[in-house]
Amino acid sequence: MAPKSIKTQPSNSEASRRQVKSDCAIEAALQVIGGRWKAAIIHYLLPGKLRFGELRRAMPNCTQRIMTLQLRELERDGLVTRTVYAEVPPRVDYELTPFGCSLEPVLKQLAKWAKGL
Repeated sequence: MAPKSIKTQPSNSEASRRQVKSDCAIEAALQVIGGRWKAAIIHYLLPGKLRFGELRRAMPNCTQRIMTLQLRELERDGLVTRTVYAEVPPRVDYELTPFGCSLEPVLKQLAKWAKGL
């Protein structure tokens, strides 16, 4: 029997997302995906869902506290879905929402740009 799971996913409606206050589109985008680790988290989630521990191993320089905070913000902004499984030890999976997946071409372009640095 599969363990019970609780999926927490904010709706993709504008009303559920954090209200971004800016007249500049770039500034508004960076309010959502800015921060040292958010783009990397999104990058690692592009292939599919990962457990919290897998993300931690992929990003060893990011502390557990900061990763938790960044994931909560990404979830709040509708980019990430968090699924908690009712089992011992607790298991939590993260995956991108369709809104989060829409950042793939942007991140690919950013990576291409960064290779030229």
